[in-house]
Amino acid sequence: MASRLANPLTIPDEDELDLFEVMSALTDPVRRAIVLQLAEEPGRACSDTDYGVSKSALTRHWRVLRESGLIKQEAQGNRHRNWLRREELDRRFPGLLTLVLDESSNSATAF
Repeated sequence: MASRLANPLTIPDEDELDLFEVMSALTDPVRRAIVLQLAEEPGRACSDTDYGVSKSALTRHWRVLRESGLIKQEAQGNRHRNWLRREELDRRFPGLLTLVLDESSNSATAF
């Protein structure tokens, strides 16, 4: 049986980033908390924090962030490492990520 990590991860190219998909992904407070934490700690593993939600819900949050283009994930063994696509997002939507991070850090809740 193939590993669940055997399939390539879906991530849009920079020119395929859609403002409304990015903004939709950022409407959820858990996903904003993940984005804020990735800004502070690039390369974080998905399983390092539970953010107060179930494992299946957290998996969905990571997938939404990846498929919207906000993050890139790299499979390393049975874990995923995650990074914000800061440079690509800044080129495509100048200032958006900075605004989101500033607002998120001002209203951050502890997870």
